[in-house]
Amino acid sequence: MLTIRTDLAVEAHALWRRRAGETAELTGVSAGETACEGLPLTHVEILDEEGARTLGKPRGRYFTLDMSALWQREEGAFRRCALAVAEILEPLVPKEGPVLVAGLGNRAMTPDALGPRTVDQLLVTRHLGELVPGLRPVAALAAGVLGDTGMEAAEWVRGGAEHIRPAGVIVIDALAAGDLERLCSSIQISDAGLTPGSGVGNHRKALDRTSLGVPVVSIGVPTVVDAATVAVHVLEEAGQSAPEDCAALHGRGTKLFVTPDGIDRQIKELSAVLARGISLALQPRLDYEDLEALLS
Repeated sequence: MLTIRTDLAVEAHALWRRRAGETAELTGVSAGETACEGLPLTHVEILDEEGARTLGKPRGRYFTLDMSALWQREEGAFRRCALAVAEILEPLVPKEGPVLVAGLGNRAMTPDALGPRTVDQLLVTRHLGELVPGLRPVAALAAGVLGDTGMEAAEWVRGGAEHIRPAGVIVIDALAAGDLERLCSSIQISDAGLTPGSGVGNHRKALDRTSLGVPVVSIGVPTVVDAATVAVHVLEEAGQSAPEDCAALHGRGTKLFVTPDGIDRQIKELSAVLARGISLALQPRLDYEDLEALLS
């Protein structure tokens, strides 16, 4: 049976229910649906190790915001998405003390550039000190990739955290989805940390409370889907079932991924949304208009 590759807890939960039956009870996991700024919001909480093993995700809370309104060009969608990110993120971050924001990924590869492009647009304040009173100290780094720097992302972030001694860390990365409709249309925010590259089978050292010693919140948007998963969706839409032996669906390799044709524009808008949402969450004294004035 083909294993659907996904970084999204909401998809892992849905896949389990689909395979076990809608009426089956999943021990160690709770889930629910609500809305934030008028946008659909799904909450999955993995409560114990049994739930973590079943879904293949660390224990913690996972919030998935549906941003389809952004691409449907609904009125005020950009602002609503940014405000929703801020509302979800703010309670997950320590109330006081400096925060380190790390953008993971490869600037030279657009589907993987979400993290670096987000931190480029953040309101960074740690260097301002007393010049602008009332702003929380925020530092940011774009960690780069092992092939360019010779350093793991975890090493970059750990080094920055040891120097800055933040109260909390926020990591931003591109994710992999299992559903084509979620590409660039969902944001996952979690207090469980992050394992860079896990969605594309390129596991690195985890960035979490255990490795960094402080709360770690991860923010990610799915920008790629495994090609074999795409093949399954195409077969289902054609009214056919995937073969029992799914090896052929991978083609010549197991690391072929698909990304939307408008990914350049989408990463540009998504990084702007995330940067504003994070900045608002970390600077609750500012409203949206204040932030836009400071960033302009």
